[in-house]
Order: sequence, then structure tokens, then C-alpha cells
Amino acid sequence: MQAVKKALVASALLISPSLTFADEAANPITANVALTSNYVFRGISQTFDDPAIQGGFDFAHASGFYLGTWASNVTSASFNNASMEWDVYGGYSGKINDDFSYNVGLLQYFYPGGESASGEDYDTLEAFVGATFKFLNVKYSHTLTDYFGVNGNNPPTGASANGDSDGSGYLEANANFELAQGFVLGLHVGHQEVENYGTLDYTDYKVGISKEFVGLNFGLAYTDTDAESTPYTVTKGTETEDISDGTFIVSVSKTF
Repeated sequence: MQAVKKALVASALLISPSLTFADEAANPITANVALTSNYVFRGISQTFDDPAIQGGFDFAHASGFYLGTWASNVTSASFNNASMEWDVYGGYSGKINDDFSYNVGLLQYFYPGGESASGEDYDTLEAFVGATFKFLNVKYSHTLTDYFGVNGNNPPTGASANGDSDGSGYLEANANFELAQGFVLGLHVGHQEVENYGTLDYTDYKVGISKEFVGLNFGLAYTDTDAESTPYTVTKGTETEDISDGTFIVSVSKTF
């Protein structure tokens, strides 16, 4: 079970903005750092399939309230004039019993300097609620602002201007299973719906395996989506890629 808990921490570091929590009795503040061959968020590469360095800090109070921050490099091909994603989040985490826990909070994504050609910024605020029962976690995230800059002034490629995209939602399920020799199998499925812009809707999948060795957590995963290629096709210099395509990810992380 301890290996599964460590895998959940690693998954939070390498799949999505960090939501890790300290053991309040021992140390209310933790730090994390990760190197990954590709920063993939909800099945979509944020780095044009290039590597990323990521890290953050978390404070967890004994009452269950927590605050944290996390950052990663991103590509300006996807976020015009931005090279970094910086997240700030907070919420409350509690448990009903040893098998069932829950988590609610807010997560603000910042892209310093980022602005679309039409002048829209990519900053996004989400509210989330999640529940964990033994090895299974289910979470729903709901955007309270436009979805990463998408609106009538900045519609996705191939779509007409249909208004604002606030109210978009992402539903996901994650499961982790402890295997022999300390290996942990991680499974993920999620579905993104973008309000007023159905061409951006998709389902993503991920299968990964991880293991702690010499104080580090090493991971190998494969992720893919059923997204339409047109709105997720990005050009960087002379290269053009569908950043929703399936890809392997190699990662190493550590929590202090």
C-alpha cells in the first residue's frame, strides 16, 4: 500500500499540476521536482513533445486545509509568448475512514506573458472535487473562466466563434495497483468537454508503470486520445504536429 501511495504522488507530479499533500504530523511543507520526456496534460502535449522540468511546494495543515504552487515549462507554439505554466491551488482534504477520502479546492493556471493573437490570455481558474476509495480515485474539474483562452475572439482552429467557454468540465478516473518487486501499475481515463466548442471535446487514456529506486520514482507510460486532429495541430518553426497523438513518456521525480 505504501508503494501505491508513492505512485499516486508521482502521478500527480507528472500527469497534471501537483496536488500532493504533506504528512502534517511530521512535516507540513513538502517540495517536489520532476524531469519528464514530455509534459502531457489530459492527453495533450504542452511542450510540443519536448522534455520538461517541473516542481513545486505544498503546505498541508493538520485541519485538512492546504495550499500549493507548481510550475513547468511549456511551448510558445501552443501558448503564444509564454514559456511557463505556473499554478496556484488550495483546498480541503479529509477522510471518512481509512478507505474513503475526499478533496475539494480551486486551481489557478497562469501563463506569464501568454496572449493569443487576438489579445486573449490563457489564464484559467478551475474548481475541483474528488473522492478516493482504496485504489480508485474519481475527480471532476469545472472551469470558472474561459477554457485556456478559448472564446468568440479566439476560437479553436476549424471552429466558428460560438461564445465563451467557461463552464467546461473534465471528468477522470484513476486506479493504481501494487505489483511484485515494488512496481505500481497506474491506469487513467478522462473526458474533456469544452462549453460551446464541441470540436475540442475528447477522451484520453493512460497506462503507466512506476517504481521507486535509490530514493527516486521512475516512470514509463503511454497516453493517447480520440481528439480531432485539426484543433490540436500545432506548428513550431518548420515542424507541424498533432499534440493529441499517442506518445510514450519517461519520467523521474522526487518528493522532499
